[in-house]
Amino acid sequence: MDSPIATVMLPLALAVIMLGLGLSLTADDFRRVRRHPRAVVVALICQALLLPAACLGLVIAFGLSPELSVGMMLLAAAPGGTTANLFSHLFGGDVALNVTLTAINAVVAIATLPVITNFALLHFEPGIGQDGLGLQFDKVLQVFALVLVPVVIGLIVRRRSEAFALRMDRPVRLLSVVVLVAVIVGAVLAERSNIAGYLADAGPVALLFCVLSLATGYFVPRMARVGKRQAIACSMEIGVHNSTVAMTLAISVLGSVSLAVPAAVYGVLAYPVAALAGLLMTRVGTRLPAEESVRAA
Repeated sequence: MDSPIATVMLPLALAVIMLGLGLSLTADDFRRVRRHPRAVVVALICQALLLPAACLGLVIAFGLSPELSVGMMLLAAAPGGTTANLFSHLFGGDVALNVTLTAINAVVAIATLPVITNFALLHFEPGIGQDGLGLQFDKVLQVFALVLVPVVIGLIVRRRSEAFALRMDRPVRLLSVVVLVAVIVGAVLAERSNIAGYLADAGPVALLFCVLSLATGYFVPRMARVGKRQAIACSMEIGVHNSTVAMTLAISVLGSVSLAVPAAVYGVLAYPVAALAGLLMTRVGTRLPAEESVRAA
C-alpha cells in the first residue's frame, strides 16, 4: 500500500513515540533487570506466550474473519506501548521497571513477532502478505530500526544533557499522542465503508483481550510473588500493547488496512480500560495470602 498513512504517518508515529521513550531512559534502567529478575521473566512469559495463546482462543471462539484474526494476533505479538509508563506512574506502579520492560520487549519482539504473525497467516489463510510470503524477517528489521534508532538517539541526548531531555519529555509525549490519533483516524477513514462491520466484529474481542491482558499482567506476577508496585508495572506493560507497531506492520509491510483495524480499535479502547484497571488495582490488597505465608515463614 503506497499511501501517506503507510509511507509517512506510521513511520513518523513510531519514531516520535520511541524517541520519547529514549529520552526517559538511562543506563540504570537496563541494569535494573538484575534487581527484579522474577518480575522481568514473568512479564516476558506473559507477553510472548500466554497472551498470544489467549488471543488465539478468543478469535477462534468469536469466529472472526481471517483478516481480523490475523490482525488480532499481530496486536497480541506487538510489544508494550510507551503510554504504559504514564499509567504506571498514575496508579503507583514501579515506573522504572516499566521502562525497563518496554525497552526489553521492543528487542525481544524482533524475534517473536514474525513467528507469531506468520503462524497466524498460515493458520487463518487471509490471502494477505508480501507476494504471499507473509511477514519476512528483513521487513520486521526495517520496522524495528524505526523503533530502536530513535530510542538510541534519545538515550544519547539524555546522557549528554539530562536537563534538555527532561524539558523535551512532555512536548514529545504530546506530539506522539497527536500523531497516533491521526494514524488511527486515517486507518478508520481508509476502511470507512467496512468500519461498522469491523467494529461490530473486532470491538468485543479487542475489549476482552485488553481486559485479559491487564488482568494477566497483574495476577500472574502476583501469584509468582512479585511485589504489588512491580505487578502494576507488568500489568500496564502487558495490557497497553503498542498498537502503532501492529498498524505499521499491517499497513506498511503486509499492505493491508483491514489487518490494522483490530489494532486501531484496541488503541481507542485500551486507555479508558487501563485507567479503570489501574483504579481497581490500587484498591486490591497489598499482599496475596500466599505471599503473606511465605514472608511469615
